[in-house]
Amino acid sequence: MKLLKKKSISNSSRHKTIIDNTKLSKKTRIVKTTLKGFKRFYGRSSNNGRITVRRKGGGAVCNYKKVLPGNIIHESIVLTSLYDLKKASTLCLVFDLKKKCFFNVSSIKNVSPGTLLSTNLEKSCLFLGDRSYLKNIPVGSIICNLSVKNVSKIQYIKSAGTFGQIVQMDRKFSRVRLPSGDIIQISVNSTATLGRINNDSHKLICVGNAGRSRRFGNRPKVRGIAMNPVDHPHGGRTNGGRPSVTPWGLPTKGGFYLKKKKI
Repeated sequence: MKLLKKKSISNSSRHKTIIDNTKLSKKTRIVKTTLKGFKRFYGRSSNNGRITVRRKGGGAVCNYKKVLPGNIIHESIVLTSLYDLKKASTLCLVFDLKKKCFFNVSSIKNVSPGTLLSTNLEKSCLFLGDRSYLKNIPVGSIICNLSVKNVSKIQYIKSAGTFGQIVQMDRKFSRVRLPSGDIIQISVNSTATLGRINNDSHKLICVGNAGRSRRFGNRPKVRGIAMNPVDHPHGGRTNGGRPSVTPWGLPTKGGFYLKKKKI
């Protein structure tokens, strides 16, 4: 999907860049795909309202679309591409040819309306967008929407534009390279989708102004050195040459808590 430079109407939105979603459908006359949204109090506990996650809160109420879990067997045809406010990637509205029902799945790049998709765990002849066991997918293939053994929920490689790769496989285990570069070892009975997630231009979006960021649920960030000593260890007139720490005094830079890379 191509980027669209927004014409500036104020100084705050001068650098605003969005994605051209004119070819995506927000509503369909065939079936109702949108569910009523609700406002969540992000970053705060449910009983006393204390801040549990910093820099999160507020946000606008927006509707969302329910997505089918990963391991449900179906043979369907893609009808159209949908836009969802809650997700960075786009969705596909598909029709199951056997069960005669509609549902939404994650959109795969280069999968256009009219394409046949299938989730057949015993199928070995796979095409782009099909879902099956890792043991049925050749080594070196590009995959996404990875879920571990006996878990229907998708756990890895589900963000916009991401993909993984099968680098090695034996009788029991396979090694998959994640988008972060880490290589994990999982069972060959784990399921994945052939291809990569759509909307890889999402990382190039520029929000433009602070008001739009607040509607996303992001609160302002304040530097620790700009606070008072009672609020942050860096606060006060000077920080005294102290190394970078969190508000609770734990080191944040220098690799104190970095995980060792698995080879």
